[in-house]
Parts: sequence; structure tokens; C-alpha cells
Amino acid sequence: MMFDVGRQGAGRQSNLIDMKLLAISGSSRRNSTNTALLMAMKDFVPADVKLSVFHRLDTLPVFSPDAEESNTPPQVIEFLELVSASDGIIISSPEYVRAIPGGLKNAVDWMVSRFEVVGKPIVLAHASHRGDEMLASLRLVLSTVSDRFLEPLFLRVPLIGKSPDEIADVLSQREYGSQISTFLSNFVEAISFESCRLAPVTSTDNGTP
Repeated sequence: MMFDVGRQGAGRQSNLIDMKLLAISGSSRRNSTNTALLMAMKDFVPADVKLSVFHRLDTLPVFSPDAEESNTPPQVIEFLELVSASDGIIISSPEYVRAIPGGLKNAVDWMVSRFEVVGKPIVLAHASHRGDEMLASLRLVLSTVSDRFLEPLFLRVPLIGKSPDEIADVLSQREYGSQISTFLSNFVEAISFESCRLAPVTSTDNGTP
């Protein structure tokens, strides 16, 4: 299995029942701090929300226009089905040579000419105090592929260079737990608000003058 199925949170309820969030790690490293941050979010999601983490971008073949449509590789189809089934996407990525990691950009390239990500709410998280140039580039890319990239919603937790035990200790601190909870609650509320706004209105007019 290329992703970790999340569990429902115990926080406050959202306006959408059984909302699904897909968290994508831009790193395939086993002890990635960005993956660790996304995994930790499972303990903070609001009630009726399930968060799944995809952390195997290295399994996706290199994008080629010749491999689209009927030639799309099965690994890519599986990934795109996860994207399509989600109500919102969280991306947390490291910086490689002051730029977006190749694996993450490759995943975006697979999505950009298809329908799954169009109009999909997307937010960013980041597990380092560095990486602003990469984040600026990633924001530009995501605002291009989805008109619902919510740039103001952003979470930053400085975990770079820490061991798994140190990461667990940092994320157990009330300060960061509160930040993660607020970030997730705000994202869920944004998705709920937009979904309600776009929902068709049922007329109660009985036709009487």
C-alpha cells in the first residue's frame, strides 16, 4: 500500500459528513520530517474527517504526454483516484536545491492536464524554518493547477534535523498541537463553506402568487 489510511478525529464536527483529506508528502525519505508532520495530523483532525497520507511519490513513473489517457500507468491511476476521492489536499514538502523536489513536481505534472485536481481545495504545510524560495515556487504552481489553492492557510513547524523521537516530542507540545488543530479546523471550515456555497438551492416555492 502506497499510502496510510487515516482515522477520524475527535475534534469538533464539520459541516460535511465523512470528509476526506489527502495529505501528500513531497519527500519519499523514510524518516522525512514532512511525512512525520502529516502523520501527526491524524491525531488532530476534526470529527467526521478522515486524513490519509500519501508518501510514496517515488513510485510514480516520470511524466510523459505519451503516457497519458489510455496509456496512463496503473500507479498514476491509483494516485489520481486518491486525489479525486478527496475533499481537500494538504501538501508538505522539503526544499531540494532551493526548488520543488522532482518527485512532487512530477506528481503535479501528472495532474495538470486532467480533471482530478481542478477546483480542489489545496493548502500547504512545511516542516522547516527554511525553504521560502521553494514555497514561493510551489505556491505559484499550485495556484495554476487549482483555482481553490488557499494560500493564506499555512502551517509551519520547525522539525528539520530532528530525530523521530525529537519530532514526537515537539509535536506533543501544546503550542504546536494547537497550531495543527487550528490549521486543520480552518481548512475543513473553508471546504465546508465553499461546498455549501456551491450546493444547488432547493426551491420551496409552491407556485402560489
